[in-house]
Amino acid sequence: MPEGDTVLQAARRLHDALAGKVLTRSDFRVPRYATVDLAGRTVLEVTPRGKHLLARVEGGLTVHSHLRMDGSWKVFAPGQRWSGGPAHQIRVVLATADRTAVGYRLPVLEILRTADEQRAVGHLGPDLLGPDWDPARALDNLRADSARPIGQALLDQRNLAGIGNVYKCELCFLLGVTPWLPVGDLPPDRAARLPALARELLEANRDRPVRRTTGLRGHNLFVYGRAPRPCLRCGTSVRLADQGDGSRERPTYWCPTCQAGPAPRPGGPGDARTRRRSAHRGSR
Repeated sequence: MPEGDTVLQAARRLHDALAGKVLTRSDFRVPRYATVDLAGRTVLEVTPRGKHLLARVEGGLTVHSHLRMDGSWKVFAPGQRWSGGPAHQIRVVLATADRTAVGYRLPVLEILRTADEQRAVGHLGPDLLGPDWDPARALDNLRADSARPIGQALLDQRNLAGIGNVYKCELCFLLGVTPWLPVGDLPPDRAARLPALARELLEANRDRPVRRTTGLRGHNLFVYGRAPRPCLRCGTSVRLADQGDGSRERPTYWCPTCQAGPAPRPGGPGDARTRRRSAHRGSR
């Protein structure tokens, strides 16, 4: 699942493959840009901003993409078989003499004037892995809506940029609160810890191929993806429910013993097992 750390890694791979080199081919497989040809232009740099990727090209243009849930960029050597998915899922090809970058299943792909990048990323809060990181501003942003559940506030990229569903769950576990706790009810000492802890988690994983938050051998994550296995701290079964915003499901994991605060009751409307049973009945 692409979050700030994996997007940073993708930007690094693309930058190493393309930056300082002349494009020998560009192929945009979306109707809006089907006739655009960037061949002959030099790629200046590829940089991340939160979960967004910005590939800046000679002539004041930027190729802006966002991976969301399923998108990916793959880099191939000449003659290497492309292996990121079937051809119909390719959205863009950017090639130099010795590398080809292929964007698969990109839900957001556009060409901007570099001077207008703020139109795409200007709404973002401080970037956890960026030079603009500002923990005080991030905390102020989170606190601006005190009634909002902390899990939803953490996913709102306008508050701070780079956290996705995995880090949401892991952060809430490490803070000892459920993702449904209103931001205003977060104890002051834990609120003060939150920005530094979020930054610490992403920084620790910026160079790792496998994301880890626990420091425990054989266990990469405390709660995410672990339901109904025992909590690594107390042995209680990890719970799973949905904390979506109506536009998509957000599977949310927590320990009902280690984490204080409100949560969906077992078998209630937010419970993942109830949701799956309802969907099954509706499909019959």
